Amino acid sequence: MKISEKYDEEELAAWIRLQMTPGVGIRTAHKMLSAYGLPQNIFMTPYEEIARIVSPKMADVLYTPVDPSITEQIDRTKEWLEDSSNMVLTLSDNRYPRQMLEIADPPLILYVKGRVELLASPSIAIVGSRNATTQGRLDAEEFAHSLSDTGLTIVSGLALGIDTAAHEGGLKGRGSTVAVIGTGADIVYPARNRELAHRIANEGCIISEFPLGSGPVASNFPRRNRVISGLSGGILVVEAAARSGSLITAKAAIDQGRDVFAIPGSIHSPLSRGCHELIRQGAKLVESSQDILEELKHFQDIVVNQSSGERAEDEFSDEQKLILAQMGYDPVDADILSERCDMDAASLSVELLNLELSGNVESLPGGFYRRLAVS
Repeated sequence: MKISEKYDEEELAAWIRLQMTPGVGIRTAHKMLSAYGLPQNIFMTPYEEIARIVSPKMADVLYTPVDPSITEQIDRTKEWLEDSSNMVLTLSDNRYPRQMLEIADPPLILYVKGRVELLASPSIAIVGSRNATTQGRLDAEEFAHSLSDTGLTIVSGLALGIDTAAHEGGLKGRGSTVAVIGTGADIVYPARNRELAHRIANEGCIISEFPLGSGPVASNFPRRNRVISGLSGGILVVEAAARSGSLITAKAAIDQGRDVFAIPGSIHSPLSRGCHELIRQGAKLVESSQDILEELKHFQDIVVNQSSGERAEDEFSDEQKLILAQMGYDPVDADILSERCDMDAASLSVELLNLELSGNVESLPGGFYRRLAVS
């Protein structure tokens, strides 16, 4: 099978073989690459010499005939590369993201679908809860849109909730978005984001370090988090529980020397606890995209036009102004709100419905309501 001339078939096959050889982890692979340069050199090195770099058991594995499954994977990758929008970046490729080379254990291979040039663009990651609140999703999308408008590429993980909102916002701006996924680049997960994934592949970029055909194995997702942070100049956490995968990404960012930002939330919300813990540990509390841009010193020349984030007061009736003033941004019981506003339940219900339909209030389980910050 003939693939694009920009790929050396023998070298590509050697990279895939190294990636898929059982028992060869990234650190072991990096150790051998440091000694021998390219993967084809590793497989051509005499057994006795290899055994001085790795254990004899590992040397035996390297000298075992190539497993048919690896050969099938090589052929599958060659076929995938027949699509001009698909590409493979190895550590030896000059298009491999330079910032990724700064992290510990960068992936041997990146499978890329879409606009590869975005991997070299200034970027920021936005992550958070899969079970995000309406306000959290609004915040993620609005921050992503604002930052993307400045030219920053928005990096996230294509999960439901905050990730989805971040990608949507990124696509609205000129910086676009990059999705770092925990499956093979030929698989969309979760399935509910299939349409979004297709948009990102066409207008942005999808990348994965996992071989084609890799399914959504649970251990893949924490592992891909270091790539999300590694691609980015900083990371914004929008909503996160106390034990959230987003905190793993934030920790990776800290280890990589990236800036970490967090949006505070209600003290009553479990989804605020992760962000509050990050702030206690030194993450910067942010209320606007300008807060982020001021901190990212290498983006100081980027100018952002800030909006007030509030709807014009004259767009609300007097009753609605009163309700919003008494409601605040924390969940409030309808009965308590009725007492605060001195309104009967029927009148309050009508106004709350109108505010909900206009996107200024959301109804919550148990008869609670919450005001939304909208731009």
